[in-house]
Amino acid sequence: MSATPETTEPELLHRVENGVLWITLNRPKASNAITWDQRETIITLLGEASANEAVRAVVLGAAGEKHFCTGMDLRSSPGTKSLLADAAPAEEGAPQPPARPTGYASRMMKNGVLRLTTAVLECEKPVIAAINGTTAGYGMSLALACDLVIAADTARFIQIFTRRGLIPDGGSAYLLPRLVGPQKAKELMFFGDDLPAAEALRIGVVNKVVAADELAATVKEWAERLATGPTRALAITKRLVNRSLDSDRATAFGEEADSVELNMTTRDANEGVASLMERRKPEYYGW
Repeated sequence: MSATPETTEPELLHRVENGVLWITLNRPKASNAITWDQRETIITLLGEASANEAVRAVVLGAAGEKHFCTGMDLRSSPGTKSLLADAAPAEEGAPQPPARPTGYASRMMKNGVLRLTTAVLECEKPVIAAINGTTAGYGMSLALACDLVIAADTARFIQIFTRRGLIPDGGSAYLLPRLVGPQKAKELMFFGDDLPAAEALRIGVVNKVVAADELAATVKEWAERLATGPTRALAITKRLVNRSLDSDRATAFGEEADSVELNMTTRDANEGVASLMERRKPEYYGW
């Protein structure tokens, strides 16, 4: 009698339902640390979501109750060993440990976590982070990159980098000060203390905190509300807000004026104006 083969659930789940792309990190036993393969798949999914008219909002969540994401799974990266001090030289004549070719770590960051953060920021559909538990290291960077963050009241955020002798990566040093100001950002980064959900809400790291058993329903409500909205207007609004943080006033105003011109060519903008004039609820199509 042959044994029944054990089925293995995918480490990354994704589906489209009611206009929402649901992406779920599915490695709860590994604290939902992100593997190299997961990272590449998420980047691809976010890029495809921008071009897919059937997708009008994105939710990034995680399986289990304890962890949203504790960062990148260093063991899964093909180049991690070369990044560590005890790595063996790649070939004869290469730098000996602990040295490594200049620029190696920089390339790993640019080609790795920074690409994922950029994919979230540049996705043309609004992205909601559903934080079910602890999010630490790059997991927190990923949450900061999302457009909206809803957290369970049991969640906590940790800029854990300095606890490991590292510096913040994945864009945290860019994103966090823009949410909480430079002084608070330095406090969180220097000490690496736990930031409870309630305090994260107070200082502006998250948009909403709910009871853990209400997280899924609340996220679904927000996501489906976004998915019935004027999708192109939301995309343009996201781009304007993100770019405003690095623009001077004249540039921001100019981009706003040009964006209004562009948005008025969409069906949804015309539907919105028509519904106002006709005193009825608008019906948006996403283009």
